[in-house]
Amino acid sequence: MRITCIGGGPAGLYFALLMKQQNPAHQVTVLERNKSGDTFGWGVVFSDQTLGAMREADAKTADAILNAFNHWDDIEVHMQGRTLRSGGHGFCGIGRMKLLNILQARCVELGVDLRYECDVADDEGLDADIIIACDGLNSRIRNKYAATYQPDIDLRQCRFVWLGTTKLFDAFTFDFQKTEQGWFQAHAYKFDDTHSTFIVETPESVWRAAGLEAMSKEEGIAFCEHLFAKVLDGHKLISNAAHLRGSAQWIRFPRVVCKNWVHHNGRAPVVLMGDAAHTAHFSIGSGTKLALEDAIALARDIEQAGGDLEAALAAYQASRSVEVLRIQNAARNSTEWFENVERHARLAPEQFAYSLLTRSQRISHENLRLRDSAYMDQFETWLAARSGLPAQSGVPPMFTPFKLRELTLKNRVVVSPMAQYSCVDGLPGDYHLMHLGARAAGGASLVFAEMTAPSAEGRITPGCPGLYTDEQGEAWGRIVDFVHHHSSAKIAMQLGHSGAKGSTRLGWEGIDQPLPEGNWPLISASAQQYLDGVSQTSRAMSRAEMDQVLADFCAATERAARAGFDWLELHCAHGYLLSSFLSPLTNRREDEYGGSLENRLRFPLEVFKAMRALWPQERPMSVRISAHDWVEGGNTPEDAVQMAAAFKAAGADLIDVSSGQVSKQERPRYGRMWQTPFSESIRNRVGIATMAVGAISEADHVNSIIAAGRADLCAIARPHLANPAWTLSEAARIGYTGRVGLDWPKPYLSGKSQLEKEFERQRAAAAAAAGASQDEANKALGV
Repeated sequence: MRITCIGGGPAGLYFALLMKQQNPAHQVTVLERNKSGDTFGWGVVFSDQTLGAMREADAKTADAILNAFNHWDDIEVHMQGRTLRSGGHGFCGIGRMKLLNILQARCVELGVDLRYECDVADDEGLDADIIIACDGLNSRIRNKYAATYQPDIDLRQCRFVWLGTTKLFDAFTFDFQKTEQGWFQAHAYKFDDTHSTFIVETPESVWRAAGLEAMSKEEGIAFCEHLFAKVLDGHKLISNAAHLRGSAQWIRFPRVVCKNWVHHNGRAPVVLMGDAAHTAHFSIGSGTKLALEDAIALARDIEQAGGDLEAALAAYQASRSVEVLRIQNAARNSTEWFENVERHARLAPEQFAYSLLTRSQRISHENLRLRDSAYMDQFETWLAARSGLPAQSGVPPMFTPFKLRELTLKNRVVVSPMAQYSCVDGLPGDYHLMHLGARAAGGASLVFAEMTAPSAEGRITPGCPGLYTDEQGEAWGRIVDFVHHHSSAKIAMQLGHSGAKGSTRLGWEGIDQPLPEGNWPLISASAQQYLDGVSQTSRAMSRAEMDQVLADFCAATERAARAGFDWLELHCAHGYLLSSFLSPLTNRREDEYGGSLENRLRFPLEVFKAMRALWPQERPMSVRISAHDWVEGGNTPEDAVQMAAAFKAAGADLIDVSSGQVSKQERPRYGRMWQTPFSESIRNRVGIATMAVGAISEADHVNSIIAAGRADLCAIARPHLANPAWTLSEAARIGYTGRVGLDWPKPYLSGKSQLEKEFERQRAAAAAAAGASQDEANKALGV
């Protein structure tokens, strides 16, 4: 093949040498607009995993790079006069110029045609079978064929400057410094025997307030030297961007993602690679890492396709777009963490450092333990003491106690309220006794009844429970007594009115579909139809109807208290009645209950305050909110912070942080623990306890969330449907056999040791597969 790479950075050079190595008959040309030896930037970072992939692709190049790398295992965090260090992270740094020199030399050795000072504006006139557009972040090729590639470029909120220093750091170092204007952070690492990279980053608002926009380049560098003087130890900061003047050296990171990576121009396919195709924030690695992995993938796909170039390109886009999206999701989490240091700085330094280490959600609690068990033992001991336990290690965060008002929960696991559609006339029966009783015996600290209506018209379906009659109150009291007598779990009631989403079929008969007959009238903040052309249309509530609903909630609150529930939650989320007041998508009122967020909060707060006045003062009360409507013009996470603050001022003890289900036009961004960032924002900005929900399915998730201060409790839904004893099972799976926060029902104890041994065998088998010695595997097995 005739292959032309536009751009002589790492992507173009590495792809060129891999293709030439694959088949010396290939005619491979690299066109680079700069002179040989020109480069910008300082050092780049790779993980051990990337180096392994490079070794497999081309051992000779990998060896040359490895010999020039500076390797380190430790991450060091400097915060509020404290230094916290953890190991086992496995990173390597190399100077960008050194890396380019190695790749250039290997290209020459293999016979690649390297051409410098070739400023190629586009692909016109290039005679090739395939053209690789690796012309960088500001790719002119990508811009030319933007209609095909469909790039999405998001400029992030922080400004950063890429500098160097002669201070040699022996760990990847994060240093955080607070100024009158706000927080600055430095990312620093050694990349050769004489220099380290030193990146300074801060939110744009802080950058402007500090006056950096008006400073010369020299003044800006002096500002950073003064700010980070302690960690620099008298060493100077250096810029090698001679072409930049003044504040131009401070840039905002552009997140680039392209829908398509291949353009067919009728002559040769034009393929994006490296920064031209995608970017990922420097806080989780480097664009160079992704570029080299792109090159490896495309070279492999071409070889495996056996001459079918179209198949190879399809495979390349399919595999790399998915992998890059995964990394970009992690990078988004990491980017947002650094954009909000002010929020995390409210944590104690120990928890701040842990939050930083797990910010991308790619590194979990148990992964940190594998990397540095001593660090984790020390951190867990500190966290246990913060939870009121005697100083001791070996208690996972999920099994630490949690206290609100006079109620103490034995651990941090909650069974979510989950609709069961199994009542008759709102009356819970034996099914609910079995359902909630089994989960209370399964190890969770708190079991929620499903959303329960304060009136018959407030039910979602005819099968949903109510608390609008004394008979229902007595039936709930029977269930509460059972939970209290047969477990150490607490039990919570969640009260909510369905609003415009009521009068529908049972979940398995057609969720959100109206009843074929027997429908009841619907009310909401404003007239609406939840499913266009399908649902009933609700009417806007009158003041008299608002008074009646408030009275219904108060009566249900009193019944819940008499039934003996330990905890009460008001449901103000998911498009139900009170949620319809909160969201501008569903509240179009023109009276004092519509318009501004303050007005939209008015009726939900009236209901909450009336309930709080009736609910026993020693018992906690929470509110569930939708922290994001996921629709343009709807509530945002910033609105959620204001809502949480208002409910806190009204006496709420905890915010149950969910999102969405307000409009069918929503476009949520799903993923592991995908709603946890909303919980973290509310918890650390408002200063109120939160409960995280959404795709939390493993003990590792719960431990990471609690340890990082992202929530105080984790509500687990679907896993508890599949396994009522999820908490007991997860304890055995991670090897926790302690008694703190965990108690097995006495009749089940005979199954405890068997379950623990089975998981122990599985862990030993995994360790053996990962390279543990047979003696280590036998020891883990108890042989």
